[in-house]
Amino acid sequence: MDEPGSVTWPPVPIGTERLVLRESEARDRAAFVELFSSPEVGTHIGGARPRDELERAMPEVPGRRLGLFVVELDGAMVGMTTLDRRDADHPRRVRPEGGEAELGYPFLPKAWGHGYAAEACAAALDWFTGACPGEPVVLCTRTANEPAMRLAAKPGFAEVERFEEYGAEQWFGVRFPVVPSN
Repeated sequence: MDEPGSVTWPPVPIGTERLVLRESEARDRAAFVELFSSPEVGTHIGGARPRDELERAMPEVPGRRLGLFVVELDGAMVGMTTLDRRDADHPRRVRPEGGEAELGYPFLPKAWGHGYAAEACAAALDWFTGACPGEPVVLCTRTANEPAMRLAAKPGFAEVERFEEYGAEQWFGVRFPVVPSN
């Protein structure tokens, strides 16, 4: 995203068929701790953190920042989507100047396999396209993570390259938004 102030944040909550994407609230704190201490989730995001460490360090209202949407199902947080601006000097980029937004989508294991991540990511990408017209979004995932690879294909991410990192083959893709013509 652009500098804070050029994008309205937080946006109004975004409703999908089954979910609500919204800004983080204090009631989400326990779900954030559960998410980041989960060994299953940790497999995909660089490792789980100790629950007691998270309990001490987690702010009262976690995740309140530009580009982070809490994903809510039936009134409770089940995951989140993030659109974080990468550092301009990141080694993997699709524009010479870098700085692309990167899509992330950690979800609680109980929410896996129901299509919630795909639904939430589609809504977040639609919001991003409206907030930052013409901006590409990038995505990195392990090639062995078949659900993540399927999710990347749904909104049209195209492979840029594969590379080795963290002891596994990684996939780097980009989604260029379709800009309506006049």
